Amino acid sequence: MNSPDNNTSIPFTEAEKIILRWDSTASEDARERMIFESDRHEVDLYLQAVDEIQRSISSASLSDDPSSDKVNSAVQIAMARLEDEFRNILISHTLPIDSTDFHDPDASSSSSSSSPSFSLPPHDTVTANNDDDSSHHQQQQFLRFNSEGTTDSSVNSGRRSSYRSTSSIREIDLIPSEAVYDLRCIAERMISSGYLRECIQVYGSVRKSAVDASFRKLGIEKLSIGDVQRMEWEQLEAKIRRWIRAAKVCVRTLFASEKKLCEQIFDGVGTCIDDACFMETVKGPAIQLFNFAEAISISRRSPEKLFKILDLHDALMDLIPDIDIVFDSKSSDSIRVQAAEILSRLAEAARGILSEFENAVLREPSKVPVPGGTIHPLTRYVMNYISLISDYKITLNELIVSKPSTGSRYSGDPSTPDMDFEELEGKTPLAIHLIWIIVILQFNLDGKSKHYKDASLSHLFIMNNVHYIVQKVRGSPELRELIGDDYLKKMTGKFRQAATSYQRATWVRVLYCLRDEGLHQSGGFSSGVSKSALRERFKAFNAMFEEVHRTQSVWLIPDSQLREELRISISEKLIPAYRSFLGRFRSHIESGRHPENYIKYSVEDLEDAVLDFFEGIPVSQHLRRRSN
Repeated sequence: MNSPDNNTSIPFTEAEKIILRWDSTASEDARERMIFESDRHEVDLYLQAVDEIQRSISSASLSDDPSSDKVNSAVQIAMARLEDEFRNILISHTLPIDSTDFHDPDASSSSSSSSPSFSLPPHDTVTANNDDDSSHHQQQQFLRFNSEGTTDSSVNSGRRSSYRSTSSIREIDLIPSEAVYDLRCIAERMISSGYLRECIQVYGSVRKSAVDASFRKLGIEKLSIGDVQRMEWEQLEAKIRRWIRAAKVCVRTLFASEKKLCEQIFDGVGTCIDDACFMETVKGPAIQLFNFAEAISISRRSPEKLFKILDLHDALMDLIPDIDIVFDSKSSDSIRVQAAEILSRLAEAARGILSEFENAVLREPSKVPVPGGTIHPLTRYVMNYISLISDYKITLNELIVSKPSTGSRYSGDPSTPDMDFEELEGKTPLAIHLIWIIVILQFNLDGKSKHYKDASLSHLFIMNNVHYIVQKVRGSPELRELIGDDYLKKMTGKFRQAATSYQRATWVRVLYCLRDEGLHQSGGFSSGVSKSALRERFKAFNAMFEEVHRTQSVWLIPDSQLREELRISISEKLIPAYRSFLGRFRSHIESGRHPENYIKYSVEDLEDAVLDFFEGIPVSQHLRRRSN
């Protein structure tokens, strides 16, 4: 074994004296001083003495020299001393890691920084009361969200060439090179003397403490799987964001640097000793790190967890190549296997959440109509949710390989919408799932529309909600690409049909009052107009229009453009018909008594009144607004 300076040997007796002089059990001076904190000559002299003792014990074992006990004693003293020196060098040169060493170069582009967060609204957001069974209640609960679009050279360079080529791995020097050299000198002598286990234990205990300190700096807590699963989801969201950042630093910098240090000290000293020391150091912390992700992967599924689970999946997927490189030995198989299994479970959790979400949308049981026929909370939530899903289309298209399990082709089941998946041939699995979610949402909304007693309001409700769906799809390039223009046209036709149905249900009866039939006395038009019939006709129109105005002023169309389009459509039918009717028959009323009781509205009055419609404001407030 080479000494630090040369191959010059010293006599055994001299070597023994040097060993005994530094025996901390026999000398107070030896206890108070450390060899490797002395001048370099003293360090080299001690290492030469150890080398001589080791040569002597080898010779003694071969010749059965009776002095072997003396030699063995000197070796034990030397090894105890070197173990203390080894520990002291590790501790004294384990410098605090600077915060800049924890910089994650991917942090600015990390999906976790912008992933959505959902929170539950008050218990009765959708329904005033709920007498449905408990399973429906549970499904309703987790759908009730109120969200609106929210290096260095190594000893064995050949072995580590690919390790260094990974651009994401960023090693740092954990211990100065001079100290690394001394540690290697000590390790060589301890291991050659049969003190491998002691060397590994000392190294592992000191370096593991350093890793634990780095974990604390990174905010990685010692949490069991049970601890994680008992936490509230809102609390876990912040921990997941922190974990994603920390995991990148741990794998690419902290663990990689620990591996580098092990190789610098132990590579070539013995078979796989560097791997053994590396695992002694990082196995526990690595398990602690990945246990958190594992706990999330097997936790109870609910819709609000999907995006953080996808963030975890993407982060871990990105780390897998680095994990495979850093933990590339047979002794670290368990770490690679654990990471791969967690990735698989996260993928399965994401698929399961999507499937359960589809079922929940289909079965959401609220029955109390939303006031004014406006957009249902379920519609807002579902569309915001799938819009966010589309942001993860690359990941989900890889994870989803099958059609929705709740879907069927013309099932005939009245509780499930019919859908021919053959019409969607050529679309990605994710696109099919998203279209299916929209289909079942509309199916659920159709059911909710039946709870309105007024047919006109029922049609307005469908119009509002389907229009909202269309606008959300149009407003998201990713979602529009997935859904496709063909299905978008189909939905556009649906809300326009609902608008037409609303107008028929409301205004056919009103416009019927403005017909000529029934106003002329028998004998033909030339026989004259029946004033009594005409008065009744005006009275009927006034009453109907006032009732429509009173009720539909408090109905609501949230989209200003849609509201204006429907008002224009109403005016185009109502105003010309009323103007014509008034022009033909005004003189017959005005020539009689109290004409103001029958002709209550001018054309301008009707035009102004139509502007009150669908504002969600009672008529009295409209009148006060005009008077002011």
